[in-house]
Amino acid sequence: MTVRAVVTGIGVVAPTGVGADAHWAAVLAGARRIGPITLFDPAGYPTRIAGEVPDFDAAGFADSRQRVQTDRWTHLGFAATRLALADAGLPARAPDPYRWAVTLASSSGGNLFGQRELQRLWGGPTRTVGAYQSIAWFYAASVGQLSIHHQFKGPSGVTVSEAAGGLDSLAHAVRTVRRGTPLVVAGATECPLSPYALACQLRSGLLSDVADPQRAYRPFDVDAAGYVPAEGGAVFVVEELGHALERGARIYGEITGWAATHDAAPTDPVAGPDPAHYARALRLALDRARVRPHDVDVIWPDALGVPAYDRAEADALRAVFGECTPSVTTQKPLTGRAHQGGSALDVATALLAFDHHLLPASAGPQRPAEGCELAFLRSPRPPRSRIALVGARGFDGFNSALVLRGAAPPPT
Repeated sequence: MTVRAVVTGIGVVAPTGVGADAHWAAVLAGARRIGPITLFDPAGYPTRIAGEVPDFDAAGFADSRQRVQTDRWTHLGFAATRLALADAGLPARAPDPYRWAVTLASSSGGNLFGQRELQRLWGGPTRTVGAYQSIAWFYAASVGQLSIHHQFKGPSGVTVSEAAGGLDSLAHAVRTVRRGTPLVVAGATECPLSPYALACQLRSGLLSDVADPQRAYRPFDVDAAGYVPAEGGAVFVVEELGHALERGARIYGEITGWAATHDAAPTDPVAGPDPAHYARALRLALDRARVRPHDVDVIWPDALGVPAYDRAEADALRAVFGECTPSVTTQKPLTGRAHQGGSALDVATALLAFDHHLLPASAGPQRPAEGCELAFLRSPRPPRSRIALVGARGFDGFNSALVLRGAAPPPT
């Protein structure tokens, strides 16, 4: 029999709040949590708003030594991992270290820490950097720190494919489970909010410069003008099904299919990406999950908020599902786009929707743009087949898709 991998713990640290309950409440309320950037002074930048984790206190999740050695991105990872382990009913330290592993996605790394140290190097009198500069900014810093702290000594790694990485980390976790490691911590957090990180994102030409937080990020809408950056994400406990059942764990759902493709060509800035490769990833994920397109209950799209990219995504969905797509919902307008953390957060929202037996309404569009007329979920409804398809695209051509099957609801 094929080894099956299920999700038994969810840890959320996002603009919608710290903890899965806070996130779910904000999603149901449709609360937009985008606002002025406070992590640095954004005056002089055309984009001055973002999605920040409100009232986040790293001291509640990492000790003073860990906080000194690491970036805010890793602090968010400490928090999400601790919350996921607690939610799964697991101890903070692995009782059998070589049977627990961790695989997270990374994108911009510890850029706040790195910028501070480089400013000290070139602007301070000492012309030095701190001892932890070499490890705090590194893209594998969060995985390294978590593996040390929680004693995850199984096969661990990092996926680097921008926003697609949040899904790739879960796919890699399932492969690791199938190879014999019964428990893998997977997912992603991100903090792309520093002067340098914002400048890099502005260079892409894809950021929104709309000043009104309520109108700045509008995927698939006639007023779409780009995305708003965000920090945060979600971390999950992924277990082999028998291991989860043996210890009596609550099961949110099963990861049944996944796929990744690459555009293999530069993106046309006017026409947007070729939808064919993204559509292929969606089809492959469904085929590997042995799910027919018409059995899909709901889709969480990438929802970049750039008109050409939105049209390309809508074209990809129609190529897979025909003109009558399943229900489509996105909560990114509430939080901003947290790169790899954002796709992980979409997975968390999907699993929580199945757990609460309620698919949340989409946070837009109010007026779908031409070519983006999809079946957006306008009001919450109970799930039917309990099958979700989550899509994500990373800059420079990465495409990923993940199929989730929600656990059966408890008898009423």
